[in-house]
Amino acid sequence: MFQDFDDVRAPGDSRTHLQALRRELKSRKLKGFLAPHSDEHQNEFLPASAERLRWLTGFTGSAGAAIVLETAAALFVDGRYLLQAREQVDADLFDVLKTPEAKASKWLADKLSRGATLGYDPGLHTIKEIERLTEMLGKSGIRLQPVASNPIDALWQDRPAGPEASIVRHGIELAGVSAEDKIRDVQVALKQDKIDAVLLTLLDSIAWLFNIRGGDISHTPVALAFAIVPAKGKPKLFIEPDKVSDRVRDNLSEFVKLCEPTALETALKASGARVQLDPETAPIKFAQMLEAAGKKFIAGSDPCIAQKAIKNATEIEGAYAAHLRDGVAMARFLAWLDDESAAGKIDEVSAALKLEALRRESGRLKDISFDTISAAGPNGAIVHYRPLHATKRVLKGSGLYLIDSGGQYPDGTTDVTRTIAIDTPSAEMKRHYTLVLKGHIAIASARFPKTSRGQDLDPFARKALWDAGLDFDHGTGHGVGSYLTVHEGPQRLSRLGGVTLEPGMILSNEPGYYREGKYGIRLENLILVTPPEAIEGGEREMLGFATLTLVPFDRRLIEPKLLSPKELAWLNAY
Repeated sequence: MFQDFDDVRAPGDSRTHLQALRRELKSRKLKGFLAPHSDEHQNEFLPASAERLRWLTGFTGSAGAAIVLETAAALFVDGRYLLQAREQVDADLFDVLKTPEAKASKWLADKLSRGATLGYDPGLHTIKEIERLTEMLGKSGIRLQPVASNPIDALWQDRPAGPEASIVRHGIELAGVSAEDKIRDVQVALKQDKIDAVLLTLLDSIAWLFNIRGGDISHTPVALAFAIVPAKGKPKLFIEPDKVSDRVRDNLSEFVKLCEPTALETALKASGARVQLDPETAPIKFAQMLEAAGKKFIAGSDPCIAQKAIKNATEIEGAYAAHLRDGVAMARFLAWLDDESAAGKIDEVSAALKLEALRRESGRLKDISFDTISAAGPNGAIVHYRPLHATKRVLKGSGLYLIDSGGQYPDGTTDVTRTIAIDTPSAEMKRHYTLVLKGHIAIASARFPKTSRGQDLDPFARKALWDAGLDFDHGTGHGVGSYLTVHEGPQRLSRLGGVTLEPGMILSNEPGYYREGKYGIRLENLILVTPPEAIEGGEREMLGFATLTLVPFDRRLIEPKLLSPKELAWLNAY
């Protein structure tokens, strides 16, 4: 079983933890402290040892940040997590505020007086994040101060040990390009930009560059590590020695030098006069290290991100194969659900376990790609709902059932959401489902110029909902890795998606609608950006999407009268 269904909130009382943190801050002469949901690699999903925000607040979501002051505290989350946070977090202790409407800088300016000092852990915040916050708080006379050690770590008595999973090689038959060739491409770019070395902090970049996979993050095959790639010579990989077997060590030693993590600071300072850090992803502590050594870092994007996003022919072939196997498992699951749900014995947990078992039977499954969202009735309105043994709902009588799940296969990562009628759907349910489906079809069938960005296409998914006075509070789609992270940048379909879409990129297509206290609807397929092609009678070639996911939609929820002839044709062809 890849997923458990027990309450994972930190044991103990949030009130006790909050009081202890305030005493610790007072002893350090700090007026407050920032507690983000992050680690030194800006992972979305964290090892248990890095779940500081959960320890402090009880919130179990994968995005958010808390601020603790002497007499006030707040948890900031986006629309995906608002309902969840309100259920999990004690409102007497923390104000639960929705971003981007609520801004941390404004909240702090209202709560702190000029000259106040706010502490932060420089290993958990990016360079750009602290630069932005410093500028905004400076207008209010509030000063940010890095702490030498995280005060939560000093208080967390039963903190879990760090993960110790071994790494494995990701063969060229799966990767499509050798690690040596990828390293050479990075080094060529460094030489062109007159950069001496680049520090890599993102775990999926490191896994992709060296063609390795690990198991340190749940459902994401990466290993906790850092890497320095010089413009000339062997890169250095900083990883715990116990995670590398003799066989893997011998293989890697051909093109990378393995080093202890404790050697990173010394190696970074010795990497040359021009060391590149990605301000959007690298912790600011590394910039501070270089400055303390009398050096300045060069701001530049992680060179692996853009290359990794564009899948090569081998990775694309693997994606199609993985989605075929995954589609078989999902189709069997939907058939099982139709046969068994009427008996009233299936609940959110047993349904998730059944789907996991069917994925195993489909072949080559390494893990699920994230904790399955198995949500009946009103739980479907909680965008990132997590079913628990203690609170699980039976599907019968729930009206609608939403299941968002995926698999990690050695040749591809999948992510699919379907909403299913368990009981006879109401006219309102069918209308809302069909409006979401119209948005899904609009993205899947879109044709667009070469320079198009995700933000240009995002409105396609919302127009039918907007026309009805409705919307959803999450992006329409995120990038997906190749047996890597299920949420991969830089591409995305959202209001913030400013990166140009290029052939070979994989994204999700997942518009939704959520009626609080009633039900949620989301329809998600993964799609591949296809090369530009001519359109008959047109003047410019246009890119498009190929749908990778192969899972039926629930026709009982479709209102055909709301679909145009072209939409009906797309649906029937699919």
